[in-house]
This record gives sequence, C-alpha cells and structure tokens, in this order.
Amino acid sequence: MTYQRAQISAHGGPEVIEWLEGPLPAPGPGEVLIEHEAVGLNFIDTYHRRGIYPIPLPSGLGLEAAGRVTALGEGVTGYREGDRVAYIGPGLGAYATHRVMPAAALFALPDHVSCEVAAAALIKAFTVEALVERCARVKAGDTVLVHAAAGGVGLLMVQWLAHLGVEVIGTVSNDAKEALAREAGAAHVIRYDHEPVAPRVRELTHGKGVPVVFDGVGMATWEASLDSLAPRGLLISYGNASGPVEGIGLGTLAAKGSLFVTRPTIFHYYATPEERELGTNRVYDLLEKGVLNVTIGQRYPLPEAAQAHRDFEARVTTGSGLLIP
Repeated sequence: MTYQRAQISAHGGPEVIEWLEGPLPAPGPGEVLIEHEAVGLNFIDTYHRRGIYPIPLPSGLGLEAAGRVTALGEGVTGYREGDRVAYIGPGLGAYATHRVMPAAALFALPDHVSCEVAAAALIKAFTVEALVERCARVKAGDTVLVHAAAGGVGLLMVQWLAHLGVEVIGTVSNDAKEALAREAGAAHVIRYDHEPVAPRVRELTHGKGVPVVFDGVGMATWEASLDSLAPRGLLISYGNASGPVEGIGLGTLAAKGSLFVTRPTIFHYYATPEERELGTNRVYDLLEKGVLNVTIGQRYPLPEAAQAHRDFEARVTTGSGLLIP
C-alpha cells in the first residue's frame, strides 16, 4: 500500500509544493500510524513554505491533522487501532494521506469532536486558549481589539472572549466578514478598508484605548495596534499575515504609554503534560457546550494545497480551511 505526502525542496511561492508517493511507513517503538481524514490549514504553513520561519530543506508541510490509528508500534499503550486522534505537531508533515507520529504527541478525540472539527480548530483553539486565558488574562467588562476577526483564529477568539463577558472590537475587510464577526459576538466591527482603525477604537472607548490588542496580522497593523492601546496596555502579536514586525525601537513603547508587547507561540504554552491537559480540557469543554462553533470556510482536495495557500495569502478565505485526503 502506498501513501502521498507534500514536500518542498526550496522556499518560494505555492508552486514549490510537490507531491511524493511511496510505500506506507511502519511505526517504530512508541509510534503510531495514522490514516488522515482531515488536514488543517494554518497561516503558519505559508511562513514555512516562504522561509519567513526558516526550516531545513527538503521538508514536509503542515502541523495538524486528525484521523484514525491504523497501526501501533512496540510499547504503545493508551491507544488501539481504530481510535480517533489528532495532533498539532511536533514537526512538519501533516500534508499527507498517512503519517507516523509519536503516541505522546497525540490528542484523543471525544465523541463530540469530529475529525474535521479537530483538524480545523485544535491548533487555533489552543492558540486562543493560551492567548486569552494565560497570556492576556482578560476579564469580564474589558474591551479588547481583535484584528482579522473573521479568520480561523479570529472567529474562535471572538466567541471565546464574548463568552467571558469581554467587549470585542473586531477588524475586517468586507461585508461578508463583518457579518461573520458580528455573528461570533463582536460588539463593534471596524472596516479597515473604509476607516482608520486606531481613531475609531479611541472613539469607541471614549479616548481611553483598549488594555489588550490581539494582532495576528503583523507589520501592516503594528502602528494601529500600538495607537489603539491604553497606557500600560498589552499588544499580543501572534502572526505575520502581512509580514513580520521589524525595525521597532523600544523607545516607541515608552512614548506611546509604557506599553507591553509579547510575541508568543502556542508550543511554549503547551510544553508540559499538565499544560496540554489544561488547555485540551478547556477547549473540549467549550466545544461540547457550543460556546465555540467552528466555521469551516473552505475544503480542498489534498493535492490542491498550492491553491489553498494562494487563497489564504490573498486573504479571500473565511474561518478555517481543510485539506481532505
């Protein structure tokens, strides 16, 4: 039996993604073989492909997927053939029909979480959990700014914040995305294609600014994010959709109100078994309660990963995206 997997041998545009076929791999000690039912698309995949986040080449692509265990390596306990599982790394290679993974890296899926929802949402939901509850530590009554409020992370973040009683100001670029952000729970939506963001944030907050900005866009929104913050406010810059933030002087943070900036990554918040269990339980609970409704805005056949990257980089997508083997 054979399987397919994506590989890049050089950094560049979507055209560098190539497909290889080979014999189905066998799991080694402590490993399992997973047959993927859905593969998650994340903007970080484009960073790896382009070399914004340098990776050794040649390399696979993709961090997360969900499917069923089809073979167990020696010494694996806690899983059986047929179990539904998901993962969010470590290492790249999720763009594939099958994959061998360490059993310790897997998340068992409860009955109420489908493979599609898991692949579409887990890395995004874990990101939201870490940023909202352990990084920003927002509380009911706060007002915060969420950039790209209709994206995969953005929609989950807006729902999560609204559930906590936080007033959300979201930014979007068109009517359809505005409707999605409002449906998710955004109290205010700024159309950045029509008006500047920071002055509108000041207007909505009666001149005070917000205590926290969640910015997954990067360089294009950096100044607007800083200018939207209240004194001693926190800017959480967690993505580079418009390119990485560069050339920033620390004096700017003092001049704009003794501001704080952090550039977190999810894996530093899910580094220990205790942290993984904490985050997983919280996400599964909110999914089961219907607090988090996962919007799968687009599905692509697995071999159309290059087109998926084009669509993501053109910012014409909404919600989460999947590759279907």
